[in-house]
Amino acid sequence: MGGDTLSVHLPPEEGPDAWYNVLPDLPEPLPPPKDDEAGQPRLKMLSQVLLKECLRQETATSRWIPIPQEILDLYRQAGRPRPLFRARRLERRLDTPAKLYFKSEFYSPTGSHKVNTALAQAWYAAAAGFERVTTETGAGQWGTALSYAASLVGLKTTVYWVRAVHDWKADRRNLMRLYGAEVHASPSPVTETGRQLLKEDANHPGSLGIAVSEGLEDARADPKAVYCLGSVLNHVLMHQTIIGLETKKQFEMLGEYPDVLISCLGGGSNFGGFALPFMPDAFHGRPIRFLAAQSEAAPNLQGEYRYDFADHAELTPQLKMYTLGHRKEMTPIRGDGLRYHAAAPILSLLRHLGYIETVAYPADERHVFERARMFVQAEGFLPAPESAYGVACAIDEALKCKEKGERKTIAFNISGHGFMDMEAYRAVLGG
Repeated sequence: MGGDTLSVHLPPEEGPDAWYNVLPDLPEPLPPPKDDEAGQPRLKMLSQVLLKECLRQETATSRWIPIPQEILDLYRQAGRPRPLFRARRLERRLDTPAKLYFKSEFYSPTGSHKVNTALAQAWYAAAAGFERVTTETGAGQWGTALSYAASLVGLKTTVYWVRAVHDWKADRRNLMRLYGAEVHASPSPVTETGRQLLKEDANHPGSLGIAVSEGLEDARADPKAVYCLGSVLNHVLMHQTIIGLETKKQFEMLGEYPDVLISCLGGGSNFGGFALPFMPDAFHGRPIRFLAAQSEAAPNLQGEYRYDFADHAELTPQLKMYTLGHRKEMTPIRGDGLRYHAAAPILSLLRHLGYIETVAYPADERHVFERARMFVQAEGFLPAPESAYGVACAIDEALKCKEKGERKTIAFNISGHGFMDMEAYRAVLGG
């Protein structure tokens, strides 16, 4: 392959049949979760509200975790493997010597990469005998993905959706309900966490940390329910490594290797899924850059590396991660999936060790959406607001290559489409 190749497609039988677990390959051990004091119930609580199989995967020491055949079948139905595209038209418009490649996670049934872990978690939940799953969602992509996956395996879904986004994404809200989900604006009157916050501010915009607290509280009160999460923890990132594993094989088919890997980062599921399969090469000295695109509204990788809670109400154990503080007030943005106070512990450790770089774009989002418009007009695919950050970062890196005359190969992940997010483009760009 090579030459004028515009896309690389893996045959289904050549897709990954195991998830990659980075834990055994990390340069130093991942700091464990902890409670503040002996006897606190938070660590025990996790075993009561999370899936036992996911908790087993969370601390697994095996490098490869086999994907059950039933989940592989669900992946095939959801359109895996997904193509890798060469952005030649964008290269010409930028007049850059860089090569640009993008992974097409927007080809999933719900329009984002989130289905990769949603299908796994929903199948495990059904196999364990649960009747309902609860969760949080920020941009709405995760809530939609879990609603879809739960529907396929016969489970009910309850979604706590950050109010600032819930209130303007009517079509995505309706799609979740079409899949059979019960959807609440968060903070909600359904949980004690939500009721307390609504007492303080009846129009509270919410945050992902608050929605996490509500999902946990709900699951803890119902023995037939289990909490599923869409980012941050190792098992979630592991399920998403199917993205990077496919991408790595596609570059092998091209006879190429990326110099720079770029993706947006909120909690880290999309960035981790794309980047982690390439990390062992960097650990062994291969010169590859990993660049996370974020918003100045929540530049968590530029925060402090310390122990903090993953949720607003302090229901979770503390995790060592880059954090802005679990009760940090953050301005709502259109790419609201990036508005989380902390980054995944694994990615935080790799950032701390110098393997991950980050750039944070202004909270008015104009630069990001103008770059996304350039991509749309050149390549035709409409990225989700969060994915627009990765697109903007890739374009900025390609323009740096133009200035320096460098022929780098830049790969970026488009984690979702923006068909239900046009209001975001109108709000930022007008029209």
